[in-house]
Amino acid sequence: MAERAKSWLRQRVEGALVTGMTRAYSTVQVDPAKFLVQLRTAYRMPISGYHGVYSLDIGELDGVADEVVRSGMKVAALEGAGFGLGGLMTIVPDLGILSAITMRTIQKLSLIYGFEFNTDGEIAELWIAAASAAGVDISRELLEKELVNKFVPRVIQRIAAKASAEVVEKWAGRVIPLASSALGAGLNYWFVRAWGERAKAHFRKRHLQLRREAQQAIPSAVLSQNLLLPAK
Repeated sequence: MAERAKSWLRQRVEGALVTGMTRAYSTVQVDPAKFLVQLRTAYRMPISGYHGVYSLDIGELDGVADEVVRSGMKVAALEGAGFGLGGLMTIVPDLGILSAITMRTIQKLSLIYGFEFNTDGEIAELWIAAASAAGVDISRELLEKELVNKFVPRVIQRIAAKASAEVVEKWAGRVIPLASSALGAGLNYWFVRAWGERAKAHFRKRHLQLRREAQQAIPSAVLSQNLLLPAK
C-alpha cells in the first residue's frame, strides 16, 4: 500500500515539475535586457553587454552568481513555508512554482557567465545545463538530431523523472501540515542551492574554456598578421 501511494505521489510530482519547467521555458523566462540593467545597477558590473563579462575577473562573476543563487534560495524558502502549511496536499502546486524559480535562477547564471539564450542552440545549451544540475546526462548526439522544440520537452521529461524520485523521498515529512511549513522552507532552500551550485559549476567551466580558447587564438592571429607584413 505504501509503495502504491509513493508511486502515485511520484507521478503527481513528476507532472508538477514538468509543468513548472515548461512554464519557465515558455512564459516566465528571464528577460536578458532587463537582467543586464540589474547587473549594471544592483551588482555594479561595468559591462555594456554580456560579451563584457569575459573581460571581468572570474572571481567577480562568481560573487554575483553566488548572490543570485542565494536570492533564489530565499524566494524558494518563503514559497515553501507558505505552501508547506497545507502539508502533502500542497506539494504539487509548490513544486510547480519551485521548478520555475529554479529555472529562472539557472537562466540568470547562464547570463552572468556570458551565455545568452537567443538562438535555438543557446536555448538547448541552457537546458543541458539544467539537466546537469539535476544529475541527468544529456548526450550531445540527441541535441544534434532534434529540433529545439522537440529537444527541450524531452529534456524536461528526463529531468522531472530523475528529480521526482529524490523529491518524494525528501518531501515525505510534509504529511504533517504545521510542521511541514518549516520543512517545506528548508527543502525548497536546499533544492535551489543544490541545483544552483551545480548549474554554476557547469557555466563556469564553459566560460573558462572559452577564455582559454580565446587566449590561445590571439598568438596565432598575431603570427599570421606578422607573416603577411612586407619585409623591411
